[in-house]
Amino acid sequence: MPIRFKQLDLNLLRVFDEVMAERNLTRAADNLAMTQPAVSNAIRRLREALQDDLVRRQGFGVEPTARALALWPSVRAALSQLRESIAPEGFDHTQAQDTFILAMSDATAADLMPPLVSTLDAVAPGVSMRVLPLTTRDPRTLLEKGGVDIAVGHFPGVMAELDAVHLHEASPSFLHSRLYSGRYVVVMRRDHPLAKKKQLALDEFCAARHLLVSFSGRPFGFVDEALRMRGRQRRVVMTVNQFFTAGRVVVSSDLLTVLPADFVNTTGMAHAMTIRELPLQVPDIHVDALWHRHAEQRPAHQWLLETIQRCAALATSTEEPLT
Repeated sequence: MPIRFKQLDLNLLRVFDEVMAERNLTRAADNLAMTQPAVSNAIRRLREALQDDLVRRQGFGVEPTARALALWPSVRAALSQLRESIAPEGFDHTQAQDTFILAMSDATAADLMPPLVSTLDAVAPGVSMRVLPLTTRDPRTLLEKGGVDIAVGHFPGVMAELDAVHLHEASPSFLHSRLYSGRYVVVMRRDHPLAKKKQLALDEFCAARHLLVSFSGRPFGFVDEALRMRGRQRRVVMTVNQFFTAGRVVVSSDLLTVLPADFVNTTGMAHAMTIRELPLQVPDIHVDALWHRHAEQRPAHQWLLETIQRCAALATSTEEPLT
Protein backbone atom coordinates (compact mmCIF):
# COMPACT_ATOMS: atom_id res chain seq x y z
CA MET A 1 0.00 0.00 0.00
CA PRO A 2 1.51 3.38 -0.99
CA ILE A 3 2.23 5.91 1.76
CA ARG A 4 -0.15 8.89 1.69
CA PHE A 5 1.76 11.93 2.87
CA LYS A 6 -1.39 14.08 3.05
CA GLN A 7 -2.78 11.79 5.74
CA LEU A 8 0.44 11.69 7.80
CA ASP A 9 0.30 13.44 11.19
CA LEU A 10 3.48 15.55 11.10
CA ASN A 11 3.56 15.68 14.92
CA LEU A 12 4.69 12.07 14.77
CA LEU A 13 7.92 13.21 13.14
CA ARG A 14 8.82 15.30 16.20
CA VAL A 15 8.45 12.21 18.36
CA PHE A 16 10.46 10.16 15.87
CA ASP A 17 13.28 12.74 15.89
CA GLU A 18 13.49 12.73 19.69
CA VAL A 19 13.44 8.94 19.91
CA MET A 20 16.20 8.71 17.33
CA ALA A 21 18.31 11.28 19.18
CA GLU A 22 17.88 9.62 22.58
CA ARG A 23 17.58 5.95 21.52
CA ASN A 24 15.36 5.64 24.58
CA LEU A 25 11.57 6.06 24.87
CA THR A 26 11.60 7.29 28.47
CA ARG A 27 14.16 10.04 27.85
CA ALA A 28 12.38 11.04 24.64
CA ALA A 29 9.10 11.29 26.55
CA ASP A 30 10.72 13.48 29.22
CA ASN A 31 12.20 15.80 26.57
CA LEU A 32 8.82 16.11 24.84
CA ALA A 33 6.84 16.52 28.09
CA MET A 34 4.84 13.43 27.15
CA THR A 35 4.17 10.12 28.84
CA GLN A 36 6.05 7.05 27.66
CA PRO A 37 2.80 5.34 26.52
CA ALA A 38 2.03 8.41 24.41
CA VAL A 39 5.46 8.22 22.78
CA SER A 40 5.04 4.49 22.18
CA ASN A 41 1.64 5.13 20.61
CA ALA A 42 3.08 7.83 18.34
CA ILE A 43 5.83 5.48 17.17
CA ARG A 44 3.23 2.76 16.56
CA ARG A 45 1.18 5.11 14.40
CA LEU A 46 4.26 6.19 12.45
CA ARG A 47 5.23 2.55 11.95
CA GLU A 48 1.82 1.84 10.46
CA ALA A 49 2.01 4.91 8.21
CA LEU A 50 5.53 4.15 6.96
CA GLN A 51 5.14 0.37 6.97
CA ASP A 52 8.40 -0.17 8.87
CA ASP A 53 9.29 -1.07 12.48
CA LEU A 54 11.51 2.06 12.70
CA VAL A 55 12.92 1.08 16.13
CA ARG A 56 13.24 -2.19 18.01
CA ARG A 57 13.86 -2.68 21.71
CA GLN A 58 17.48 -3.43 22.63
CA GLY A 59 18.69 -3.56 26.23
CA PHE A 60 17.48 -0.43 28.02
CA GLY A 61 16.82 1.48 24.82
CA VAL A 62 15.88 1.06 21.19
CA GLU A 63 17.83 0.31 18.02
CA PRO A 64 16.76 1.99 14.75
CA THR A 65 16.10 0.06 11.59
CA ALA A 66 17.91 0.79 8.33
CA ARG A 67 14.83 2.69 7.11
CA ALA A 68 14.82 4.86 10.24
CA LEU A 69 18.53 5.66 9.86
CA ALA A 70 18.01 6.64 6.25
CA LEU A 71 14.96 8.79 7.04
CA TRP A 72 16.22 10.60 10.15
CA PRO A 73 18.67 13.12 8.58
CA SER A 74 15.93 14.50 6.32
CA VAL A 75 13.41 14.66 9.16
CA ARG A 76 15.87 16.37 11.51
CA ALA A 77 16.95 18.91 8.89
CA ALA A 78 13.34 19.73 7.96
CA LEU A 79 12.30 20.15 11.61
CA SER A 80 15.31 22.34 12.25
CA GLN A 81 14.52 24.61 9.31
CA LEU A 82 10.87 24.82 10.33
CA ARG A 83 11.81 25.61 13.93
CA GLU A 84 14.14 28.42 12.87
CA SER A 85 11.52 29.87 10.52
CA ILE A 86 8.79 29.87 13.15
CA ALA A 87 10.91 30.80 16.18
CA PRO A 88 14.01 32.68 14.98
CA GLU A 89 14.56 34.47 18.27
CA GLY A 90 17.82 32.62 18.91
CA PHE A 91 19.13 30.24 21.52
CA ASP A 92 18.92 31.13 25.22
CA HIS A 93 21.52 28.87 26.78
CA THR A 94 20.49 29.89 30.30
CA GLN A 95 17.01 28.41 29.80
CA ALA A 96 17.70 25.71 27.20
CA GLN A 97 17.03 22.04 27.92
CA ASP A 98 18.79 20.76 24.78
CA THR A 99 20.89 17.61 24.56
CA PHE A 100 23.92 17.81 22.26
CA ILE A 101 25.74 14.76 20.95
CA LEU A 102 29.51 14.96 20.42
CA ALA A 103 31.92 12.35 19.06
CA MET A 104 35.57 12.39 20.14
CA SER A 105 38.37 10.11 21.29
CA ASP A 106 39.19 9.61 24.95
CA ALA A 107 42.28 11.81 24.65
CA THR A 108 40.31 14.72 23.19
CA ALA A 109 37.50 14.24 25.71
CA ALA A 110 40.02 14.31 28.56
CA ASP A 111 41.16 17.75 27.40
CA LEU A 112 37.77 19.26 26.58
CA MET A 113 35.28 17.80 29.04
CA PRO A 114 36.56 19.38 32.31
CA PRO A 115 36.22 22.98 31.04
CA LEU A 116 33.01 22.03 29.22
CA VAL A 117 31.45 20.71 32.44
CA SER A 118 32.44 23.91 34.26
CA THR A 119 30.96 26.02 31.46
CA LEU A 120 27.65 24.15 31.50
CA ASP A 121 27.40 24.44 35.28
CA ALA A 122 28.02 28.18 35.10
CA VAL A 123 26.01 29.33 32.07
CA ALA A 124 23.81 26.49 30.77
CA PRO A 125 22.62 24.33 33.68
CA GLY A 126 19.78 22.77 31.67
CA VAL A 127 21.95 21.68 28.73
CA SER A 128 23.16 18.08 28.54
CA MET A 129 26.06 16.57 26.59
CA ARG A 130 26.40 13.02 25.32
CA VAL A 131 29.88 11.99 24.19
CA LEU A 132 30.16 9.04 21.82
CA PRO A 133 33.48 7.25 21.27
CA LEU A 134 35.16 8.23 18.02
CA THR A 135 36.26 5.06 16.28
CA THR A 136 37.13 6.45 12.87
CA ARG A 137 39.27 9.15 11.25
CA ASP A 138 36.34 10.00 8.97
CA PRO A 139 33.18 10.81 10.97
CA ARG A 140 31.22 12.27 8.05
CA THR A 141 28.82 9.33 7.93
CA LEU A 142 27.94 9.88 11.61
CA LEU A 143 27.30 13.56 10.96
CA GLU A 144 25.31 12.92 7.80
CA LYS A 145 22.99 10.46 9.55
CA GLY A 146 22.24 13.08 12.20
CA GLY A 147 23.36 11.02 15.17
CA VAL A 148 26.14 13.48 16.08
CA ASP A 149 26.03 17.28 16.24
CA ILE A 150 29.80 17.88 16.12
CA ALA A 151 32.78 15.53 15.80
CA VAL A 152 36.05 16.66 17.37
CA GLY A 153 39.37 15.07 16.53
CA HIS A 154 42.36 14.68 14.24
CA PHE A 155 41.01 14.12 10.72
CA PRO A 156 43.94 14.81 8.35
CA GLY A 157 42.50 12.96 5.36
CA VAL A 158 39.08 14.57 5.75
CA MET A 159 40.54 18.06 6.15
CA ALA A 160 42.66 17.71 3.00
CA GLU A 161 39.64 16.52 1.04
CA LEU A 162 37.39 19.27 2.36
CA ASP A 163 39.93 21.98 1.59
CA ALA A 164 39.99 20.76 -2.01
CA VAL A 165 36.17 20.58 -2.15
CA HIS A 166 35.81 24.13 -0.78
CA LEU A 167 37.72 25.45 -3.79
CA HIS A 168 35.03 24.16 -6.14
CA GLU A 169 31.78 24.17 -4.15
CA ALA A 170 30.00 27.26 -2.89
CA SER A 171 28.00 25.24 -0.35
CA PRO A 172 30.07 22.26 0.83
CA SER A 173 28.28 19.53 2.77
CA PHE A 174 30.67 19.67 5.74
CA LEU A 175 32.28 22.57 7.58
CA HIS A 176 35.12 22.67 10.08
CA SER A 177 36.98 24.85 12.56
CA ARG A 178 40.54 24.41 13.85
CA LEU A 179 40.48 24.14 17.66
CA TYR A 180 44.14 23.62 18.56
CA SER A 181 47.38 22.05 17.41
CA GLY A 182 50.00 19.99 19.17
CA ARG A 183 52.74 17.48 18.63
CA TYR A 184 53.37 13.78 19.20
CA VAL A 185 56.00 12.44 21.59
CA VAL A 186 57.42 9.05 22.52
CA VAL A 187 56.16 7.77 25.88
CA MET A 188 57.70 5.02 28.05
CA ARG A 189 57.76 4.00 31.70
CA ARG A 190 60.11 5.89 34.03
CA ASP A 191 62.58 3.02 34.45
CA HIS A 192 62.53 1.88 30.83
CA PRO A 193 66.08 1.12 29.58
CA LEU A 194 65.78 3.93 27.02
CA ALA A 195 64.61 6.46 29.64
CA LYS A 196 68.24 7.17 30.55
CA LYS A 197 68.83 8.69 27.14
CA LYS A 198 68.01 12.37 26.66
CA GLN A 199 67.50 11.84 22.94
CA LEU A 200 66.41 8.70 21.14
CA ALA A 201 68.32 7.56 18.09
CA LEU A 202 66.28 6.32 15.16
CA ASP A 203 67.95 2.90 15.38
CA GLU A 204 66.97 2.61 19.06
CA PHE A 205 63.41 3.66 18.31
CA CYS A 206 63.03 1.12 15.50
CA ALA A 207 64.59 -1.70 17.54
CA ALA A 208 62.18 -1.21 20.45
CA ARG A 209 58.82 -2.96 20.84
CA HIS A 210 55.85 -0.64 20.24
CA LEU A 211 52.21 -0.21 21.17
CA LEU A 212 50.01 1.61 18.65
CA VAL A 213 46.75 3.45 19.25
CA SER A 214 44.69 2.44 16.23
CA PHE A 215 40.97 3.14 15.80
CA SER A 216 40.77 0.63 12.98
CA GLY A 217 42.90 -2.05 14.64
CA ARG A 218 45.45 -2.00 11.80
CA PRO A 219 49.06 -2.29 13.11
CA PHE A 220 50.18 0.58 10.86
CA GLY A 221 49.89 4.31 11.51
CA PHE A 222 51.32 7.70 10.56
CA VAL A 223 54.62 6.94 12.34
CA ASP A 224 55.00 3.74 10.32
CA GLU A 225 54.26 5.71 7.15
CA ALA A 226 56.98 8.24 8.04
CA LEU A 227 59.41 5.38 8.74
CA ARG A 228 58.53 3.67 5.45
CA MET A 229 59.39 6.86 3.57
CA ARG A 230 62.88 6.56 5.07
CA GLY A 231 63.19 2.86 4.32
CA ARG A 232 62.76 1.91 7.98
CA GLN A 233 60.18 0.08 10.09
CA ARG A 234 59.36 -0.64 13.73
CA ARG A 235 57.86 -3.64 15.53
CA VAL A 236 54.27 -3.03 16.61
CA VAL A 237 53.43 -5.86 18.99
CA MET A 238 50.09 -4.55 20.28
CA THR A 239 47.30 -2.22 19.15
CA VAL A 240 44.61 -0.65 21.34
CA ASN A 241 41.82 1.76 20.44
CA GLN A 242 42.08 4.15 23.39
CA PHE A 243 44.85 6.52 24.45
CA PHE A 244 44.19 5.92 28.16
CA THR A 245 44.64 2.20 27.62
CA ALA A 246 47.92 2.87 25.86
CA GLY A 247 49.18 4.90 28.81
CA ARG A 248 48.18 2.19 31.28
CA VAL A 249 49.93 -0.55 29.29
CA VAL A 250 53.11 1.46 28.73
CA VAL A 251 53.74 2.30 32.40
CA SER A 252 53.69 -1.41 33.25
CA SER A 253 55.71 -2.78 30.32
CA ASP A 254 58.75 -2.22 28.13
CA LEU A 255 56.65 -1.06 25.20
CA LEU A 256 57.00 2.41 23.68
CA THR A 257 54.02 4.33 22.40
CA VAL A 258 53.44 7.65 20.64
CA LEU A 259 50.90 9.99 22.24
CA PRO A 260 49.85 13.65 21.95
CA ALA A 261 52.18 15.65 24.23
CA ASP A 262 49.35 17.55 25.89
CA PHE A 263 47.62 14.28 26.78
CA VAL A 264 50.41 13.00 29.04
CA ASN A 265 49.45 15.10 32.06
CA THR A 266 45.76 14.31 31.53
CA THR A 267 46.35 10.56 31.94
CA GLY A 268 47.02 10.97 35.68
CA MET A 269 50.05 8.73 35.11
CA ALA A 270 52.63 11.36 34.11
CA HIS A 271 54.62 10.63 37.29
CA ALA A 272 55.22 7.10 35.99
CA MET A 273 56.12 8.18 32.43
CA THR A 274 59.13 9.54 30.60
CA ILE A 275 58.62 11.34 27.32
CA ARG A 276 61.13 11.95 24.56
CA GLU A 277 60.99 13.70 21.22
CA LEU A 278 60.38 11.51 18.19
CA PRO A 279 63.62 10.76 16.30
CA LEU A 280 61.92 11.59 13.00
CA GLN A 281 59.61 14.29 11.74
CA VAL A 282 55.87 13.65 11.61
CA PRO A 283 53.04 16.12 10.99
CA ASP A 284 51.68 18.05 13.97
CA ILE A 285 48.31 17.12 15.45
CA HIS A 286 45.52 19.42 14.31
CA VAL A 287 42.33 18.95 16.30
CA ASP A 288 39.26 20.16 14.40
CA ALA A 289 35.54 20.48 15.00
CA LEU A 290 33.58 19.03 12.08
CA TRP A 291 29.83 19.35 11.42
CA HIS A 292 27.25 18.98 8.67
CA ARG A 293 26.11 22.04 6.75
CA HIS A 294 22.45 21.57 7.71
CA ALA A 295 23.35 22.51 11.32
CA GLU A 296 25.10 25.73 10.36
CA GLN A 297 22.16 28.14 10.66
CA ARG A 298 20.86 26.85 13.98
CA PRO A 299 21.54 29.29 16.86
CA ALA A 300 21.91 26.29 19.18
CA HIS A 301 24.67 24.92 16.97
CA GLN A 302 26.44 28.28 16.87
CA TRP A 303 26.38 28.41 20.67
CA LEU A 304 27.68 24.84 20.92
CA LEU A 305 30.54 25.49 18.50
CA GLU A 306 31.56 28.72 20.22
CA THR A 307 31.46 26.97 23.59
CA ILE A 308 33.68 24.15 22.32
CA GLN A 309 36.11 26.68 20.85
CA ARG A 310 36.36 28.52 24.19
CA CYS A 311 36.84 25.27 26.12
CA ALA A 312 39.54 24.15 23.69
CA ALA A 313 41.40 27.43 24.27
CA LEU A 314 41.17 26.88 28.04
CA ALA A 315 42.25 23.26 27.81
CA THR A 316 45.37 24.05 25.80
CA SER A 317 46.47 27.14 27.74
CA THR A 318 48.51 25.12 30.23
CA GLU A 319 52.13 24.19 29.62
CA GLU A 320 53.03 20.85 28.15
CA PRO A 321 55.09 18.49 30.36
CA LEU A 322 58.85 18.86 30.16
CA THR A 323 60.69 16.27 28.13
